Amino acid sequence: MKKDNIIGIVKDSNFNLKVKPLKNPEIRYASRGIIFNDKGEIAVFNKKNKNEYKLPGGGIEEKEDKIEAFKREVLEETGCFVEITNYLGIIIEEKSLTNFKQISYVYVAKVIKNLNKLNLTLKEQEEGATLLWKDLNEALNLITNCQRELVGSKYDNLYKSLFMVERDKKILEYYLKNKNLEKDIKYK
Repeated sequence: MKKDNIIGIVKDSNFNLKVKPLKNPEIRYASRGIIFNDKGEIAVFNKKNKNEYKLPGGGIEEKEDKIEAFKREVLEETGCFVEITNYLGIIIEEKSLTNFKQISYVYVAKVIKNLNKLNLTLKEQEEGATLLWKDLNEALNLITNCQRELVGSKYDNLYKSLFMVERDKKILEYYLKNKNLEKDIKYK
């Protein structure tokens, strides 16, 4: 089995917090990515009440593979059916304060049909979730700049939100740095 490309690792040290070793951490697998529309803009999921900007994606549910999870999450958060064009690799979050590790499979996809209707959870609705379409650099700026003004919610504390935003910032930075090599990254 071929080893996955590691896009990055987000740790407590990214936020000037002391890193403690993970001991038998809870592990969660997720799928997420960069979704392009026909104008070359990407989907950015904004939770207004938290001042959070992130890429579409979420946890892999039981009896679901990483690709099914990706397509389901994208449909829920963007209202779009997508075709995966590339697989970039994995990004890892190691939250030592909560002894939690998340491994996300990261894809690039294009919209093949937009239903123009989001299927948001109650949590997402209460956090003021909306969908924006932005060019890559503007999306990266929104994600980067929101880190200073993030607030927690009754669902996600500030610690968790910081990790999500930093993770997605690293994904976009990686993509922008390597997009000329995108055709060489094999979809799997």
